[in-house]
Amino acid sequence: MILQKVRTLLICTLVQIGSVFFSLSATAQQQTGQPRSTSELGIGIGGIVYKGEVAPRYRLQSNRPALNLFFKKDISNALAWRVGLLVGRIKAEDAQEKTSSFAKDLPLAIYRKAAVTSSVLELSGGIDYNFLDYYDFRREVRWTPYFTVNVAGVLYNNKTTAVNPEIIYPAGSGKNEAYRTAVTLAVPVGAGVKYALSEHWNLGFEAGVRVLLTDEFDNLSSQNEQVMNKYDRDLYFYNGVSISYTFYKINCPIKPSRK
Repeated sequence: MILQKVRTLLICTLVQIGSVFFSLSATAQQQTGQPRSTSELGIGIGGIVYKGEVAPRYRLQSNRPALNLFFKKDISNALAWRVGLLVGRIKAEDAQEKTSSFAKDLPLAIYRKAAVTSSVLELSGGIDYNFLDYYDFRREVRWTPYFTVNVAGVLYNNKTTAVNPEIIYPAGSGKNEAYRTAVTLAVPVGAGVKYALSEHWNLGFEAGVRVLLTDEFDNLSSQNEQVMNKYDRDLYFYNGVSISYTFYKINCPIKPSRK
């Protein structure tokens, strides 16, 4: 019930934000009559880190390689639509937590000794907000920090193992490891910095979190509540650098209609 309410609240909030940004950008375009519009195609490389039942704390060394493709289309000087494709792998082990200084606080991890390996394919769409006018060529150095909020569909394939197979599968199932392919929704939120290398080429850095609207991502949710923490929400982080190319389109002025 609580998860359902959270999902409803997030969806309603994103719809409201999108409608407000769209109306503001449409008004801005009508008032300023931008002489040009831009679109941007880029590729990024970085890492993704899972945080959830098996990894309750962020671990930098758990980063696994990820590839990020994206396309952006401006709708005003500050706002741009974006779509993205993120591909990567995630790996986490209870054994890593056993060696940390927080081990005394994690008796479940020490007992369970589970491991999760996952392949992730994420398709997202949303909005970027640039805090500075990035395409003001009067600036000697063109750069801007930005904020991004998106909605994503996530396809993932997991392999989950544990020392005690009954943690994942009940007794009598005849299995000792869990494979699971599923689709879920996520809310990617992040921030970044973009720097102009030239008129067309851009260098960027972005970091953010993907809040998953499921607690089944690691296959460890309700199988055995004695060794699970159902209040640990599943999510993963992305951080990476990117290179992109900007396309420019000259907008012809609109002739006033004759009465």
